[in-house]
Amino acid sequence: MSSLTLGGLTVERGGRPVVKDVTITVPAGEVTAVLGPNGAGKSSMVLAVGGVLKPRPGSVSMDGMELAGRRPEKIRAAGVAIVPEGRRLLPDLSVEDNIRVATYALSKQAAAEGRARALELFPALEKRLTVRARSLSGGEQQMVVLAQALVSQPKYLLIDELSLGLAPVVVNRLIPVIRAVVDSGIGVLLIEQFATVALGLATSAYVMEGGVIRYSGTASELRDNPELLHSAYLLRGSTAAPAPGQAGAPAVPPVAPPPAAG
Repeated sequence: MSSLTLGGLTVERGGRPVVKDVTITVPAGEVTAVLGPNGAGKSSMVLAVGGVLKPRPGSVSMDGMELAGRRPEKIRAAGVAIVPEGRRLLPDLSVEDNIRVATYALSKQAAAEGRARALELFPALEKRLTVRARSLSGGEQQMVVLAQALVSQPKYLLIDELSLGLAPVVVNRLIPVIRAVVDSGIGVLLIEQFATVALGLATSAYVMEGGVIRYSGTASELRDNPELLHSAYLLRGSTAAPAPGQAGAPAVPPVAPPPAAG
């Protein structure tokens, strides 16, 4: 099966390792979740896969092609797109221009096809194309950064904190898009602090703490056995986030928050 594979990945920041010997497999056509508290090393891992940080040592291979050490534009051209944490847009440019910027390395035909596909997935953006990015809601900004990643029609998509700062109703609108992306054959690595949304979408799951993988297995096992989540921080607010399915009603049992102290 086709996959994006991180093998023995170690990433240093400020002279110290923040990702330590991490091995993760992201199969094509599936969601793979990585859960972990703030500071676990998840974002550094994503930036290393995208070529922004250099792994020392470690391997990032896509269907047997080694990507570690390549420049970000080469990794993107090979078929790996990342959505960094923080919804990083050009605030004074319109939605249209923000999407166009993401197509700079594509041929005219590929750019047009990618734009059409992105707007098919996010039809709400059609009416907002002339609006400056700074005037968008948080949910609309998240749609634009996802559209920027998808215009290149990648084989693998890494999303760092899909639900961060978004209301549950907004996250519920994004979930069908992730499902459609996966159904088209794209492998998705979904990085989350909170468990419910990620485990409802994912087939496989990992828990990362202190730069180390503490759990690897099926998402259903992790969802059904919340004691396997090593950090109570993962559970905080989980029931407030929507799970896949009906709006406002989880399609999977939520992971219960820890009991209140005292």
